[in-house]
Amino acid sequence: MTAELVRGQNHPLSQARLEIRVSAGTPIVAAAALSDETGRIHGVEWVAHPGAPTQPGLEVSRQAAADHRLAVDLDALPEAVHRVGVLLALPAGGAGPVRFGAVAAPFVAVTGLDGGEIASYTLTGLDAESAVVALELYRRQGAWKVRAVGQGYAGGLAELLTDQGLPQARQLAGSIDEAVGQGLARSVQAPPPRTADGDRSRQTATPALGPDQGGTAPQGAPGPVPPTSPYGGQPPSVPGPPAPQPTYPGTAPDPSAVTQPSVPTAGSPIDYSHPHRQNTAPPPPPPTAPPAAPGQPAQPVAGDATGWSMEERLYNQVWGMFEDLARTTAAYRSAVDFAESRMDKELEQVLSDPRSRIGGQGDAAREAARARHAQLVAQAREALDRDIAQLTAEADVVEPALPPAYARWDSPVWHAYRPPMEIPMALRLGDLHLPEADRIRIPMLVRLPLERGLWIDSGHSGSSDGSFTDSHAMGRLAMETAVAHAARLLAVYPAGEFTVHVIDPAGSGAQPLAPLVRSGVLAAQPALGAAGVADVLGRLTQRVDLVQMAVRGGAADSLPPGFDTSQQLLIVNDFPHGFDDRAVNQLRYLADEGPAFGVHLMMVADREESSGYGPLLDPLWRSLLRLTPVSDDHLADPWVGHAWTYEPSLVPPGSQVLQQVLARVAAARTKY
Repeated sequence: MTAELVRGQNHPLSQARLEIRVSAGTPIVAAAALSDETGRIHGVEWVAHPGAPTQPGLEVSRQAAADHRLAVDLDALPEAVHRVGVLLALPAGGAGPVRFGAVAAPFVAVTGLDGGEIASYTLTGLDAESAVVALELYRRQGAWKVRAVGQGYAGGLAELLTDQGLPQARQLAGSIDEAVGQGLARSVQAPPPRTADGDRSRQTATPALGPDQGGTAPQGAPGPVPPTSPYGGQPPSVPGPPAPQPTYPGTAPDPSAVTQPSVPTAGSPIDYSHPHRQNTAPPPPPPTAPPAAPGQPAQPVAGDATGWSMEERLYNQVWGMFEDLARTTAAYRSAVDFAESRMDKELEQVLSDPRSRIGGQGDAAREAARARHAQLVAQAREALDRDIAQLTAEADVVEPALPPAYARWDSPVWHAYRPPMEIPMALRLGDLHLPEADRIRIPMLVRLPLERGLWIDSGHSGSSDGSFTDSHAMGRLAMETAVAHAARLLAVYPAGEFTVHVIDPAGSGAQPLAPLVRSGVLAAQPALGAAGVADVLGRLTQRVDLVQMAVRGGAADSLPPGFDTSQQLLIVNDFPHGFDDRAVNQLRYLADEGPAFGVHLMMVADREESSGYGPLLDPLWRSLLRLTPVSDDHLADPWVGHAWTYEPSLVPPGSQVLQQVLARVAAARTKY
């Protein structure tokens, strides 16, 4: 049962791994501060904030959003830490509200990894305050508790951090504002609407966080997103839906990836308000199915989620399916673990008593323990099968209704494909599933624009079937996967708003790249040799520098005439062949700074082949979302502890859908 706290009230915490969910009616900044017994923050490294989102035992969102999910592991906190404060603040220097009294009362909930609420608190009574300490997790006599604080500060984060004894309070508050400001201006302003064929107003691209996928969400199960998703990063953020960016991780569990809920972007119409305050949430879906009979599960309906459009409803529904599958699987695994631990304890008790070790009494006790174990497991499996059956029915309804950006390549929706007039919320990069529910495939959606680059791993796969152990076959399949992802990105952006460059130093990817080359959708022919590598990297690096100066200087409208404001994607094949030290540094720069200013990176590489550069490239691999060209269970879910199996989104063998879609993209570019 959830404890609904009032200011000053506390409640015990029985779990070490927690999630703190924040809902507000406007984008806010979320941070977490560690302090000692007296409540003093020892240094800036004791604060997790958008500029430094991870600290030992803590992870917070990377930008301002109306919904946040903060991860806390109490067992991982330093021993000197006795308090964890959850800090909320309104973004400084923006066009939004400047005091909490002008917005809906924020709602904060502490939940376990299964999603169940432990305690909640609605911050009422705020007026001129622009920053507030919402909750405090504190240690008392070896046990942790949560206290509702609600202490507000009219002077913002600087005053709040100063009050908690941080000497560098104003400098840290300034760096937080700068990090949030960079997140709010992640891409160049779109060019004026074109009117050659009538009114063609488009939604301006706004950046998503990121799981995952993170993110992401999920964020994440969809990419940077708001509930970036798990999918991210945001939910953030895998369908960001929270998870799951979910932003998704690379080679190891990464809270900013897969299933970590994604975070909503600035200016996004999505509003994930707490269910107790439905008056601020998006409109519910229209009734499209008759109510279910008493005692029977409701019939699944595509778009049966809140949202302002069908696209948003489907996105949120996919995220809900991801979250439901994660929770029901976590409940099943927990029940099985409990049954096994209980049986082990009962068997240990039998063996510890010499009188029951032998003879019929001991055999009967052992049989009874095993029978209770089997009964508990059977009950857990029955509940899991019931939930899986309902999710399977929902997936069968949702999959055919997905738009091209969310659909598989074998979906009939591609036969009627036309270049869109607006950028979609998210993009499908593959499917996710768990071993307990192998029949269900959850679309892995990441928010657009991409918040992090992609790494298509051409190294040896850890797939259970042992397929594609040949390095040449794996390299070719990895390049085909990259081409499929690039084609999908080209297809979901309006004509002329997405540009693709290719670096293929040795020309080894010529055959997989043929669809892109023949259709004429590339900015230029694939760059070959060291000279081609230097030319492409030099031009894109210069572009990032120019846009970065314009955006940070508040002069995005003063870019040179004819400047291409479209999103840029660079596909790099066969790295590190053909790259010198200067090219490697430029590549790392594009991976770190490019996404915020409209330049995205897609690496097709085997990490082991770049080991000659030593650990210098480790930050590069960690900054990219790792995808595999074959099924692999490398995507970690820090939300509930699952390892999700990822399946890439590939074109069916013999299908001409890729060529048809690229031909229509090329024709639309010629027209506009």
